[in-house]
Amino acid sequence: MIRGVHHVGVATKDIDRILPFYLDLIGCEVITDYRWEPGNKAADEVTGLTGTSARSLMLRKGNAHIELFQYFTPESGRDNAELQPHDPGVTHFCLDVTDIHGEYSRLSAAGVPFNSEPQEVFPGVWTAYGHDPDGNIVELQEVLDPNHRIALKSW
Repeated sequence: MIRGVHHVGVATKDIDRILPFYLDLIGCEVITDYRWEPGNKAADEVTGLTGTSARSLMLRKGNAHIELFQYFTPESGRDNAELQPHDPGVTHFCLDVTDIHGEYSRLSAAGVPFNSEPQEVFPGVWTAYGHDPDGNIVELQEVLDPNHRIALKSW
C-alpha cells in the first residue's frame, strides 16, 4: 500500500551554499546528514551510477521531507538554472503555507527571486513560484478553505 509522498530529492553542486535557504528561510530542520564513499554498492545500484560518492541531508518541514544531495563522484556537468515550468521532468515542488502574502514578502526581502506576486489561480487557492539558490522552482501555495479538495489533510 502506498501511503503518500515522503520526500523530494534535490541535487546541488554546493550543498553548503543552498542549505541556508532551506534551514533559515524555509525553516526546515536537519534530520540526517550522511556521506558515502566510492564502493558503496547499494548506492550505486539504487542510483544506476558507478563509483558514487555524495553527501545527503534529510530535512523535515511539517509533514514532508526534502533530501539534499551533493554528488562528488561522478561529477555532473549539467546546470538547472534554465529549468522552466514547462520542461519535462520534475519542475517544482510546493510548500503549503498560511499567509502567502506574508511569506512572499518575508522571502522576497531575504532576496528570494519570484516570478510574480502571489496570484489566485483558483477560487481560494493562491500561489507564487520562487527560486532557491540553484534555480529550483519552489512554489508557495495557500489553500484558504481547509475542506477544499486539494487542502492538506491530517493523517
